[in-house]
Amino acid sequence: MKNVIAAAALSLVLSDFAYANEKRDEAMMKITPSTLVDADIHAVSPALARFGREAITEDLWTREALSPRDRSIVTVAMLIARNQPGELKHYIEVALDSGVTPAEVSEIITHLAFYSGWPNAMSAVSVTKAIFAARGITAEALPAASPTLLPLNEQVEKQRAETVEKNVGPISPGLVKFTADPLFLDLWQRPRLRPATEVW
Repeated sequence: MKNVIAAAALSLVLSDFAYANEKRDEAMMKITPSTLVDADIHAVSPALARFGREAITEDLWTREALSPRDRSIVTVAMLIARNQPGELKHYIEVALDSGVTPAEVSEIITHLAFYSGWPNAMSAVSVTKAIFAARGITAEALPAASPTLLPLNEQVEKQRAETVEKNVGPISPGLVKFTADPLFLDLWQRPRLRPATEVW
């Protein structure tokens, strides 16, 4: 009887593992290293096409340390920060297909406006607007402009405010106010991105 139970348990574990691998493989088939198809890259640089396929699609995106969802968040954030709208369209599609929600994409763009510049965020808005429209994603699926904020960790905020005041206050009092009001007392307290995600 113990052997039957052990075999049944092993069968369940292996079937879950096989199902997870199958789902991961389905998601990975959508990931390519560029918005260009392999044949286009190969026509100009066969070696680059090979490196893209082998190093990016078959290696980097299949590593287990980051899920495709988390890897998508990192990739989208970097493309916004570098203002690369050509590649951004493809990777926002990959992110949405990998489980990143439209609300999270919206918040990533908002968050990066403060860290990579307003023009970069506006480029991302332009690209993302077309993707959302094509997928039927409306404003109702996105975070409110002024949501109920997460509770503030008073001790951490006090320490942050004192450090900024000491180091920046004598030089730029306006920057001290700017980092407090819209940034740490609002942007960082918005509920749709977990603080751990924002720290990446």
